[in-house]
Amino acid sequence: MDPISEYGSQLTRRHFFGRGATGLGVAALASLLGTDKLFGAGTEAKSAPSVAKAKRVIYLFQSGGPSQMDLFDPKPDLTKSFGKELPQSVRMGQRLTGMTANQGVLPIAPSKFKFARHGESGAEISELMPHTARVADDLTFIRSMQTEAINHDPAITFCLTGSQQAGRPSMGSWLSYGLGSENKDLPSFVVMVSLGTGRPNDQPLYDRLWSSGFIPSRHQGVRLLGTGERVPYLADPPGLRSTDRKEWLQTLGKMNRLKQDQTFDPEIETRISQYEMAFRMQSSVPQLTDLSDEPESTFDLYGSDSKKPGTFAANCLLARRMAERGVRFIQLFHRGWDQHTNLPKQIAGQSQDTDQPSAALVADLKQRGLLDDTLVIWGGEFGRTVFCQEELTAENYGRDHHPRCFSVWLAGGGFKPGLTYGQTCDFSYNVVQNPVNVHDLHATVLHQLGIDHTRLTYRHQGRDFRLTDVAGNIVTDLLA
Repeated sequence: MDPISEYGSQLTRRHFFGRGATGLGVAALASLLGTDKLFGAGTEAKSAPSVAKAKRVIYLFQSGGPSQMDLFDPKPDLTKSFGKELPQSVRMGQRLTGMTANQGVLPIAPSKFKFARHGESGAEISELMPHTARVADDLTFIRSMQTEAINHDPAITFCLTGSQQAGRPSMGSWLSYGLGSENKDLPSFVVMVSLGTGRPNDQPLYDRLWSSGFIPSRHQGVRLLGTGERVPYLADPPGLRSTDRKEWLQTLGKMNRLKQDQTFDPEIETRISQYEMAFRMQSSVPQLTDLSDEPESTFDLYGSDSKKPGTFAANCLLARRMAERGVRFIQLFHRGWDQHTNLPKQIAGQSQDTDQPSAALVADLKQRGLLDDTLVIWGGEFGRTVFCQEELTAENYGRDHHPRCFSVWLAGGGFKPGLTYGQTCDFSYNVVQNPVNVHDLHATVLHQLGIDHTRLTYRHQGRDFRLTDVAGNIVTDLLA
């Protein structure tokens, strides 16, 4: 679909029903009828519709690039190679960032953290993540993730939109567009951002990361702030009563519909719907963020920071409350994982921020019967290098960006629990078994939501765009 086609669909009933019989017309109909089953999906465009295993996604995005070999990909034998130059046979001419390209040597820096096996699955997890270790049997670890970008902004953009270039719709916007919302009083796509204690001055995050790009703007993410007015401009202006605002919105809606009858502009429909949504959110958002009905045991589960608005722990608790209310895509960003120097201290702080709340979210969803149809994703935009950036000592080191391999974990949503998938080389530098690129992960996630990633498209400037661009394969080995 594109604005021209949508214009035409408003002009003739025959064109409308012809378009509505295939593709995303069915998805739109599914949204109106409150069911996801009308949207055919599968491993191929002509395959029979698959049954959606997941209804919603909670993406715990760890901005900055967590070090895989200090968290989930142990390489204990590297202690024998401390300080030695990374072999050229391992690096194979890979380009470096400007931060290490002029370094005289690239000395190997083994992790100073201990790993142990946990659960019946025997998942190997760092001592930095003791709470995550307790839910190991509920998690699916991917050690063989790969990406195409080596710097933060294009890498984050790629992870969230399927393209390194800004301007494409984000993953949450695609799901909102394809599946619609389960709750008319809350947005289908909500974003929250927290600042890590590991590196408080880490690189910023931009609103375009949750933009709807060129698809209708009603599908863009709505950011929920940590303090103050949780959604800007949601409250009634001074001197305007709620009843007056409702009448004003009704009048404005009538005016917009008159204009829509003349222009058939889909963005006018967006304005109408978003004004109405904002009015409903005046009551739904305070109910969502009021934690007074949560028992003390919930705060014990998520940790003491869960009582502090704006922290990662508090956002994880809100994510569970959103999942209960049918929010389709919940995106949590946690900044501070960019450990170029002083990694041992900084990554310990980041892990303390995220370990207990992330594990608590999985356990909480499971005990409430929500984990089966909620997919939780934990990971960043790339990994970190085995070699040290700047000075290496026995107690301190830093790591540069590394796109060739990194680790993520998933829980629920029909993924196979207790699985560790993929393998990296002895230096955690190259994938040697079962590579999974970002497009593959997107395709697999969409599949679990009942969507064929090759058919979730939007026509823009003469081309059909999709989240997986022109790539992506469903990794069936990851699925239960």
